[in-house]
Amino acid sequence: MKTIFLHGLGQTAADWQPVTRLLDCPPAEVDCPALFSWAEPGQLTYPRLLAGLERRCGAQQQPFRLCGLSLGAVLALDYAIRHPDGPAAPAALILAGAQYKIPTRLIDAQNFVFRLMPRRAFEGAGASKQDVIGLCRSMRTLDLSRGLRRVACPVTLVCGEKDAANLKAARRLAKLLPHAQLHILPGAGHELNTDAPAALAALLKQAR
Repeated sequence: MKTIFLHGLGQTAADWQPVTRLLDCPPAEVDCPALFSWAEPGQLTYPRLLAGLERRCGAQQQPFRLCGLSLGAVLALDYAIRHPDGPAAPAALILAGAQYKIPTRLIDAQNFVFRLMPRRAFEGAGASKQDVIGLCRSMRTLDLSRGLRRVACPVTLVCGEKDAANLKAARRLAKLLPHAQLHILPGAGHELNTDAPAALAALLKQAR
């Protein structure tokens, strides 16, 4: 089954390589899109990323699952809510460091820090400083709470033991999603694709 990997904010598609190289599957079953290429420079918003994901998934000719980290996990969850059945529905979700209701104070604090950072700090992230700030602003009121019960596919929730900002949400999601299992990875932080690739790859194999 094809797996579409969705990276987090501040990451690129290459950050999935530590995980994908550990998977025993043909290259055709691995898809790691560069999320920020789905929007023109200066127009990076959450709705545009979601539209890009819908195009990507709608073009699939075989069953697929979505594996997302942080921002990528939010996109995957939102997509599954909007597409619970039919040929464009995901067969499974693997969500790492996921949120379902964006913590306003946290994202405001994050944006404040981004504003203080030099533009060169965003080089290599696939998006400019202003695009990253605009993307965060567009997610400020995002709340997927009402749609969680619509997720029909199995969900593997993963969170690092040290990911304090997302542990509470992971535990809540495990209770709110109809078909979810939660795995907390000991000693791991937020960016599990680079922090704990072997553990994440093992969970991906189990979820097949």
